[in-house]
This record gives sequence, C-alpha cells and structure tokens, in this order.
Amino acid sequence: MPNEQLEQLLSLAQAGKRVCPVPQKWNELWELLPQRKRVGAGWDPPLPLILGAWWHTSDAEKQSRFLSHIRWAADHGALGTVSAFINSLEPDHWHCAE
Repeated sequence: MPNEQLEQLLSLAQAGKRVCPVPQKWNELWELLPQRKRVGAGWDPPLPLILGAWWHTSDAEKQSRFLSHIRWAADHGALGTVSAFINSLEPDHWHCAE
C-alpha cells in the first residue's frame, strides 16, 4: 500500500506540466521532512533549489530534487504529511514547464 501511495503522489506531483512547488511552498514542504540534518556544508536531504539556485538550475534539476524530497518523506514515515501538503497546493503554488 505505501508504494501505491508513493506512486500516486509522484504522478500527482508531475501532473500536467508541474515541475515543483514555487520557492516559498517548496521550502515549507522541505521543512516538513523528518530527520533533516546538516552534512558538511549542505543538508540531507538536499535543500530545495530556491533562492539563488532557482535561477541557475533547469526545470529537470528542480523536478528531480523535488521528487527526491517526496521519496525521502516516504522513506522516513512522513508520506501522509507530505501528501496532504501537496494536495493542499493551489494551482498558482506550482512552477510549471513552459
């Protein structure tokens, strides 16, 4: 069952031309992820590609990072919380491909 929920959420996250949530919402989602920790100069899981990184990364890189955050939630027992957050996002809370 959890794998099915994960696959459904990954599909929803990519529906239409969705890439990732807009920066503020993506950061809110990242803060919901359990067991975040500093690793050297970075984080595990890696930070959302927002702020300066937003302008220097492709949509493919953003989407890959975002989907890794969903998988992190699934692997760390927070899929329900993250799923509820993603399902609450309004259309204008999404960055979409052109």
